[in-house]
Formats: sequence, C-alpha cells, structure tokens
Amino acid sequence: MVSEVNSLLHFKNKSSNPDYFPYFCQKPTQVGSKNKLKRFNENDTFHNVFQPKREELVDAVYPLKGQWNQQFFKNNNPLVLELGCGKGEYTVGLAERYPNKNFIGIDIKGARFWRGAKTAIENELPNVAFIRAQIELVEELFDSNEVDEIWITFPDPQIKYKRTKHRMTNDAFLKRYKNILNDAGLVHLKTDSEFMHGYTLGLLHGQGHEVQYANHDVYRQEGSPEEVTAIQTFYENQYLEKQKAITYIRFKIN
Repeated sequence: MVSEVNSLLHFKNKSSNPDYFPYFCQKPTQVGSKNKLKRFNENDTFHNVFQPKREELVDAVYPLKGQWNQQFFKNNNPLVLELGCGKGEYTVGLAERYPNKNFIGIDIKGARFWRGAKTAIENELPNVAFIRAQIELVEELFDSNEVDEIWITFPDPQIKYKRTKHRMTNDAFLKRYKNILNDAGLVHLKTDSEFMHGYTLGLLHGQGHEVQYANHDVYRQEGSPEEVTAIQTFYENQYLEKQKAITYIRFKIN
C-alpha cells in the first residue's frame, strides 16, 4: 500500500510539468469547448487534483483511502470534505479561514473545480485538494472514521419524486456519510432551497439524528455561524441579490 501511495504522489509531482503525460494519463475525449479541454489537461498537471477512474475505486482499494492526512497533507489536522463542490469556492474559502484543517472538494465535473484547484495553487494553500469522482463512491475514497466534517453547499434539490435517490441528504447518502465520519463528525447543509431544507430537517428528526443548529434565513437572523455567512459563492451572491433566503443545518448522524 505504501508503495502504491508513493507511486501515485510521485506521478502527481512529476505531472506538474505540463510536458509530462505518460501513456496511462488519458486526455479527455468527450465533446466540449476548447476551454473545457484545456482545463481537463491542466487538472492533470495540478498536484492537488486527483482523478481516479471508477474501476480504481470499485475494483481495488484506492491507495490514499485512509491515508489522506498522512500521505498527502502530511499532518494530523481535521479532514473536511465539500461534496458537490462545483467551482471549489467554498472549499478554498474555508481553507483560507481555517489553515489548521485539511479540505477536499469532490465533484464529478473537473472542469468546474479547475478554478478552485488553480486558486489554491496560486495562493499557496497546502491544505486543499480536489477529487473528480461521483459522490456515491465516497466510501471508496475515505476510510471509516477518517473524516471530521462534511459540507454540502447548494446541492440540486432534486424536487421530483423520481429523483429522490439523487438527493444528497437522503437516507442512502446519510449512511455513506456515517461510514466515513468519526464519532464526533458533523454534516453542514447550506442551501437556497426551502424544499431541500425542509426535506432534510424532516428526515433528520424522523430518523432520530441530532440537529445541532437550524436556520431558515442565515443573513436575516442573528446568531448564524461565522463560517456560514463569511463565505459566499458566486451563485449565492446572485440568490442574495434576488432577496432569496439562504438556509443552514448542522447535524450529527446517529
């Protein structure tokens, strides 16, 4: 396992040279703009971006599973995930505010978090990484008790009933999160969707999970946590301009 981790990190370090593309580093072949292809290729050169193939996760033990702090971050600081991180704005924002924590943003669309990964490198943030993967595979990326916190920011509420299985706070997802969080682990949900806020609160109360804090309008009600209001994404600012309420829940999965 150690040799596999070293090989993976060795490749990440060598691939910071844009001319270094070994035969097993597949360039994207999907149809898209030149800008998207450029971002995909540039992601391959970033030391803080990991893009495992699906079979690497489901057919084998991923080398960094259970080893993120020891092998990549080189410390024992709390490990925090942002699931469905989009452009990575929140991941980077949290990392800047909390240098004594390690942050990993996860999204299936690498062209999106390219911006966050690049910003982290430009700003020399050693406590940030990004993974291109499906959220459904989070248990293949992290070991039990490895994660301290999970952030879910502005997810698609998947309002239609037939889309319930894709809702990121449904029962199946909560069980996945439970399997990687430590005993004191917390989940944060920040959303502009009243539906998502209400659905999640109802599910949490119904299943007996611990809701530590809930707010249906964080910018108009006093007492909102600093990390909730201090960081605002591009789309969040658009919601605020339209006077749309931003909601927040902090909870523990029992």
